[in-house]
Amino acid sequence: MVSTRSVSVAPGSLTPNDFPWIIEHREDRCTLCGNCTSVCPKEAIRLAYRRQRLPRLDILSTKRGSEYRTFTGIRQETAIANACIGCGMCAMVCPNEAIMPAPNTNEHRTLFFNNQKGEPQKRGGRRNVSGPNLLDRIVFNRISMLTDPALDAGRHEFNLTTTLGRILPPEDFLDRIQHGGWIPPTREIFPFVIGSMSFGALSPNMWLGLLQGVAYCNEVLGIPVVMCTGEGGCPPWVLRSPYLKYIVLQIASGYFGWDEIIRAIPEMQCDPAAIEIKYGQGAKPGDGGLLMWHKVSKLIARLRGVPESVDLPSPPVHQTLYSIEESVMKMVQTMSTAFGHKVPVYPKISASTSAKAVLNNLVRNPYAAGLLIDGIDGGTGAAYNISMDATGNPIASCVRECYLDLVAQGRQNEIPIFAAGGVGKNGNIAQNGMALIMLGASGVHVGKYIMQAAAGCLGNEKGRCNVCNLGICPKGITSQNPKLYRRLDPDLVADRVAEVFMAIRTEVKKIMAPLGRSQSLPVGMSDAIGIADRDAADLLKINYVC
Repeated sequence: MVSTRSVSVAPGSLTPNDFPWIIEHREDRCTLCGNCTSVCPKEAIRLAYRRQRLPRLDILSTKRGSEYRTFTGIRQETAIANACIGCGMCAMVCPNEAIMPAPNTNEHRTLFFNNQKGEPQKRGGRRNVSGPNLLDRIVFNRISMLTDPALDAGRHEFNLTTTLGRILPPEDFLDRIQHGGWIPPTREIFPFVIGSMSFGALSPNMWLGLLQGVAYCNEVLGIPVVMCTGEGGCPPWVLRSPYLKYIVLQIASGYFGWDEIIRAIPEMQCDPAAIEIKYGQGAKPGDGGLLMWHKVSKLIARLRGVPESVDLPSPPVHQTLYSIEESVMKMVQTMSTAFGHKVPVYPKISASTSAKAVLNNLVRNPYAAGLLIDGIDGGTGAAYNISMDATGNPIASCVRECYLDLVAQGRQNEIPIFAAGGVGKNGNIAQNGMALIMLGASGVHVGKYIMQAAAGCLGNEKGRCNVCNLGICPKGITSQNPKLYRRLDPDLVADRVAEVFMAIRTEVKKIMAPLGRSQSLPVGMSDAIGIADRDAADLLKINYVC
């Protein structure tokens, strides 16, 4: 007999086997404590009743019968909105190891149904591409065989700082010193910078932990690390504290948070490390940012001067500017004037074939302190899949082209180029960073690697977690919900930040020592690197090795 119970089967109806992550549950171990269902950020699992038929067989009788038992168990939801993201929080809190998510090796059908209600999928993470990238395949193959003290990486002193700010030619510098001219401001910083992650994108506890860690690196360990705010400013107390000197303040196309910064200028105890003017992101060039309403808490709304719980989209470009030339004249010089011409000001752009044109314009203007180029592998909180997967330019070739252009002009030591986008994507943070430095960058900006290493971010390139944009981060890293971000201890984050930069410092020494370099970073030292890819070697103008 066919059941008369109504069953709704729509074109988009799915089973657990159609999802990228399948919940594996062992009912023989489960004690129904409910920890897993309470901690799941997507509500992908639920406690449900189940009626099970148990056939009864009596050997001495020809009659057959059945018994039934009803029990409670864990069930996986089959709606797209509740799809398991594989974060593993259920396994972390389960006292009996009775549950865990497993990646679906079969083709998962959610790829075809993510565009719910006519809205394409947004992902709070990087591109879902796994495996070694080009930076991972670059090797350092120029080894000094002489008895140089730099070969002893454990005991020899290394100069591991880089310069943020324009460096004048010697004759120009001496002329200005003698005649009292203006000297462009510079900063000696660690070449690995914590990249743009805003107070709003990150939770209060995460942001505080990063700042504590950066302060400890500077004041105790002697590692001059700086961090960038991203759009949205920073807490008012930071603007009026001595820790501001470790902060790069970003101004982006939405101008969020800048009212608070301007009001705080008369009360600032010190100048910020630099001002970054954002024109583009590598993960979504030509597209504006978006802080979704889930993350616009009362505090974030007050800092940004907007109503609570509303979407905060940023325009794709600065609405008051027509071109990069006007930007340099208006934005860079205005910011320099606002801080008394004592703070380096530089733009951030997306990697593209036009990056060299932007750089050439900056070279001609004495107020531009550098250029940050963000490549296609960069992360962001809420980019459309199509932007992250198919729009942009890889960072290595773009940085190399810009650096060689400066070399052709004889200006390679005057204006620094900073690189971002996928640095440390597969965990090889020092290798990726030093490869970019030898291609011509003066330093690199790192974002998601710091989140993963310092706070235990669960996202990866295989589609795990990556819900930073929804405000339901299971670790509390990118959530503005107090129930979630209180899971994160700022002191422990600060400890990990210090440990990460100490490890990076050691690895950088291990790379520089065989080169026989100790007094300066090997910026542009392309004869020291090689790759087993003929096309890449020809394009980057580095050694082909095999």
